Amino acid sequence: MNEHNPSQDLSGHGWARGIQRASGAILRAERLALMALMGLLALMILLNVATRYSGMPIYWVDEAAVYLVVWLCFVGASTMTRLRLDFAVTLLTDTLGERMARRVKALSTACVLLFGCALIAMCWVWMDPVGIARHGFDAREFAAESFNFLYTERTQTLNWPTWVVQLVLPLFALTFTTHAAANLVEDLGLRPRAPITGFDLGSAEATVN
Repeated sequence: MNEHNPSQDLSGHGWARGIQRASGAILRAERLALMALMGLLALMILLNVATRYSGMPIYWVDEAAVYLVVWLCFVGASTMTRLRLDFAVTLLTDTLGERMARRVKALSTACVLLFGCALIAMCWVWMDPVGIARHGFDAREFAAESFNFLYTERTQTLNWPTWVVQLVLPLFALTFTTHAAANLVEDLGLRPRAPITGFDLGSAEATVN
C-alpha cells in the first residue's frame, strides 16, 4: 500500500485541480440560477400580458423584466465561457499544426483570463468596498467625498438600490475569471478536461472550441 505524499499533490498540480473544482461548483450554481432567472422572466412576461389585457398594468414589471434579462445575459455568458461555447475565429489555427494550434489556443485563453482579472480590478475600483466601509457605509458621505453615487442611486420604478442590481458585474467578473482559469489549465495540459454534466449541448458539442 502506497503512502500518501503531500509533495505528490504539488507535482500533480493540485492547485489546478482546485481551480477545476471551483469552476465546476460555480457552473452547477449557474445552472440553477439560469433556470430560476428564465422561470422568473417567463412569469414577468405572462404577468405583464395578463395585467395589460385586463386594463390594470403593473408599472414595475417592465423594469423587473429588463433587469432579469441583464442578469440572465451575464450568467449565461459566464456559463458559455466554461462550456467553451463562446465565439472563436479559427482562420489562423486551421492553418497551423496541431501542436502550434494548441499553443495559440492556450494564448487566447490566457488573454481571456487577463481580461477577467482586469474586469475584477475595475469592479473593485468602481464599487470601492473599502471606501464605503471607511465612511461607515454612509452612502451620502461616501458620495460627497468620492463623487461615486453608486450607493445613493435607486431604480426608477422598483425603487431598489442601484448597486444591488449592478452587483451582477463583480459576480460575473469572478465567475468568468474562474472559468477562464479552469480552461487555461486544461489547454496547458496541466489537467485533463473535466466532464461537464447537467448541460445538454446537443449538436453544439461539435462546435466546442
